[in-house]
Amino acid sequence: MKKSMFFTKGRLLAVICAALPVTLAAQTQQPPAIRSLDLTAIDRASNPCDNFYQYACGNWIRNNPIPPDQSRWGRFNELADRNLATLREILDHAADASHPRSPSIQKIGDLYGSCMDDKAVEAQGISPIEPTLERIAKLQNKSELAAEVARLHDEAVPVLFRLGSGPDAKNSSEVIAQLTQGGLTLPDRDYYLKTDPRSRELRDKYVAHVTRMFELLGSDPRNAAAQAQSVLAIETALAKVSLDRVALRDPDARYHREPVSALSTLAPGFNWKTYLAGRAVSVSDLNISVPDFIRGLNGVLDSASLDDLKTYFSWHVLNKEAELLPAKFVDEDFDFNERTLLGAKEIQPRWKRCVRLVDGDLGEALGREYVEKTFGAEGKERTLRMVHEIEAEMAKDIQNVPWMSDATKKQAVEKLHAVANKIGYPEKWRDYSSVKIVRGELVADDRRTDEFNVRHMMDKIGKPLDKLEWTMTPPTVNAYYSPPMNNINFPAGILQPPFYFKGGDEAANYGAIGAVVGHELTHGFDDQGRKFDGQGDLRDWWTAGDASNFKERADCIVNEYGNFTASGDTKLNGRLTLGENAADNGGVRLAFMALLDSMGAHALPQIDGYTPQQRFFLAYAQIWCENITDQAARNRALTDPHSLGRYRVNGVLQNMPEFEQTFGCKTGDQMVSPNACRVW
Repeated sequence: MKKSMFFTKGRLLAVICAALPVTLAAQTQQPPAIRSLDLTAIDRASNPCDNFYQYACGNWIRNNPIPPDQSRWGRFNELADRNLATLREILDHAADASHPRSPSIQKIGDLYGSCMDDKAVEAQGISPIEPTLERIAKLQNKSELAAEVARLHDEAVPVLFRLGSGPDAKNSSEVIAQLTQGGLTLPDRDYYLKTDPRSRELRDKYVAHVTRMFELLGSDPRNAAAQAQSVLAIETALAKVSLDRVALRDPDARYHREPVSALSTLAPGFNWKTYLAGRAVSVSDLNISVPDFIRGLNGVLDSASLDDLKTYFSWHVLNKEAELLPAKFVDEDFDFNERTLLGAKEIQPRWKRCVRLVDGDLGEALGREYVEKTFGAEGKERTLRMVHEIEAEMAKDIQNVPWMSDATKKQAVEKLHAVANKIGYPEKWRDYSSVKIVRGELVADDRRTDEFNVRHMMDKIGKPLDKLEWTMTPPTVNAYYSPPMNNINFPAGILQPPFYFKGGDEAANYGAIGAVVGHELTHGFDDQGRKFDGQGDLRDWWTAGDASNFKERADCIVNEYGNFTASGDTKLNGRLTLGENAADNGGVRLAFMALLDSMGAHALPQIDGYTPQQRFFLAYAQIWCENITDQAARNRALTDPHSLGRYRVNGVLQNMPEFEQTFGCKTGDQMVSPNACRVW
């Protein structure tokens, strides 16, 4: 189910290359107990030195078309789908009230049961959201807006702006209130502002979608069309005063700790005292991350009529809960958000949407059951061993880079040694005992869990930062680095094939999960992470010369990836993707160095005709095998800081002499960059 992102919670052979054995079939085969590479994925008719992504993934791409209910299908999706099936088993059992259930099991089971009961959803119609819509309709003047915005924000309805909590960037041990821009429905502000034909067409389709949704709610066609135009006008005005995604990447630009009184100076037309009281927030100061947006917000509130603002609020209530309403709302929501924006052809089965709802609402309660079923202490220990190996490689890399002074190197190593590692699942599970879940009350259940999660976040303000808390649930197929906490986090959901094979080929494990570990570790030293010190504080610990040297190397990556085409005439945004691209490049190199050091202690055999080094690069490439619709590729190019799979492979490996040597590539080959980029 769609959850609001209101509060923040990451490329054989027609030509045989010289490094490959001449007679592959004649090599002694010593396969491990578990084969870690997908040999059937390899396109042996292509040349790895021309397009390694095609070589490693070509047959997989041909044999794995995008399922009709998806807009992208890759190895991450495969694993996520397997995890969903595991979670479904857990929830099917939890929903069975015929056996004794613990309070936690009852909550996840009954929420899932509420979601799966489509007949009850149809019978209730729009009645679950009518009280909120009626409350909005009764607003008499703009002086009442602040109290209503507070109520909507507590219900996780993302109108106008966002207020949450987070570490003070310059004193990360302290959690403070964080105010930032928001209030949009489309994926990014540029969807409202760009004037190319495709962007204008999407806006027209968005207006048509909002119109139909209001008609389903009961408005006559003419009034619904007017309501949709009101929504577009307000959101466009908010988009015009919003920072773009590249500007938002700069942590210095997002830090403006100010007294609360500054809010009344920036936006005097909004009653901030009433709003903060409604959110139960009592603070003397806060971080206003985008002051110009709050200043612009004042103009939006001043120029929009009360009726238009009420329409805008009602739209966001409807949009947030659309997937939990009767089928006609669900179908219309899918038609625009998945079919039009991303290119999916069919809606996902209800059970998948319901599993995702429970994961989003009661993630650690469900995650605890998932961990007990799939993961354990042994998995933590195996992963932690590889993390320590790659950290050791990072320390060597820092000491050996020729462009950094000894003074900056010293502080970089201190930061590296301060990195904490969180593997698998939280040490302390979240307590959901106060959450009320009533079977058959889907929207109300969702609202109560939203209110609980929002309150959990807001209650952190003024308290010490809890560095043990996670922002991803255990079944998530992902990982992340947190600059304020200076830690790397690997949920249990990703510590499985094809990323990690217990008892599998060691070289392939380094290429897959090892590269992910290196990626997250490198984030501590990318264009954003490098601005935070070992304590997680935003502090400039670089000499001017070292910062200039870093920028020069980072700009090489910006220009390189900025020339890659996502779809049609849409190219990747090299600055938006800089941090992820730098982490990809650094992470693969670190994992490769760790493999070589490991091999120094014990030689690894050839397997299936491939050397350990070749298996490393194949395993890395194969975690990024994917098919993606043109619509989704364009959307990601505009909004996602990650590059597309083929560039996460070829973009990285063309910069690595180690890859060229492993596959015998030579100058002039496509996989040998004439201007190889390297930061770490």
